[in-house]
Amino acid sequence: MSEDWFERRTHRWQDWSLPELQAAKQGTTVSLVVPARNEAGTVGDVVTRIRASLMETAALVDEIVVIDSDSTDDTYAVATDAGAVVHRSAEIRRDLGTRPGKGEAMWKSLFVTTGDLVVFIDADLTDWDTHFVPGLLGPLLTDDSVQLVKGFYERPGADDLVGGPLEGGRVTELVARPLIALLFPPLAGLVQPLAGEWAVRREHFATLSVPTGYGVELAALVDTWRTRGLDAIAQVDLGTRAHRHQPLLDLGAMATQVLTAGWARSSHSHHADTIPLTQFAAGPVTRVREVDVTERPPAGPLLERR
Repeated sequence: MSEDWFERRTHRWQDWSLPELQAAKQGTTVSLVVPARNEAGTVGDVVTRIRASLMETAALVDEIVVIDSDSTDDTYAVATDAGAVVHRSAEIRRDLGTRPGKGEAMWKSLFVTTGDLVVFIDADLTDWDTHFVPGLLGPLLTDDSVQLVKGFYERPGADDLVGGPLEGGRVTELVARPLIALLFPPLAGLVQPLAGEWAVRREHFATLSVPTGYGVELAALVDTWRTRGLDAIAQVDLGTRAHRHQPLLDLGAMATQVLTAGWARSSHSHHADTIPLTQFAAGPVTRVREVDVTERPPAGPLLERR
């Protein structure tokens, strides 16, 4: 880990006031993107609170767009009623096809948003505040050399997890951090490398190859470091964040996608679209699931041809 980078590029959300950010924003436009799949219970609150405080009051965010990733519940209707512009991921650029996953929704967002800066917020937040957004925008609005900003926070665990504020980030601690230590040590200073709350310059994000699943966050970090340098990345302490925790077997699929994104960016390579992951449930019952690990190409050339 570069201690100099940690000192230079680690901030707190309180480092910038709203008036300071509004002054720095000037003609810069901001898109807030919420990737969502079956989050009808929480997405409405996320959209409503950000719209009220950062669009209607502070005018820091110019548009709120929810990308509905194959939801089977009322996510689309709830997000629409809350005031977001909602797109179904599968219906964006039908000519490009569709893949399942969070990264796909984020990649597709480039085709339906307009902001110079894109802020990503997860749809399943339960303990959070709207300061997440200005906190993530701070480095981008005040330093032209910063291309990508990661949020980090204390993450309380579920009731059945014994431990302190880090127990919510199981894939981070068991997979991403050891992978970074092994293959990408300059990135070891990232407190939450898989954080779902992050912001990026549109122009830069459009140059990146994007894994369609949960490997998107690690891939964006590695590729930004390699193409723009470590100082193009900053991180901001956002305080506390809680969300719905996923079942262990689903975390196994997530871990497979994160590992594949890292493996593809190491000295090795992979050429498969899916990875067979064998898992055992109670019984034991064997289940083999095909975990999608495809990547979307940089969106820039596709945007130019639109």
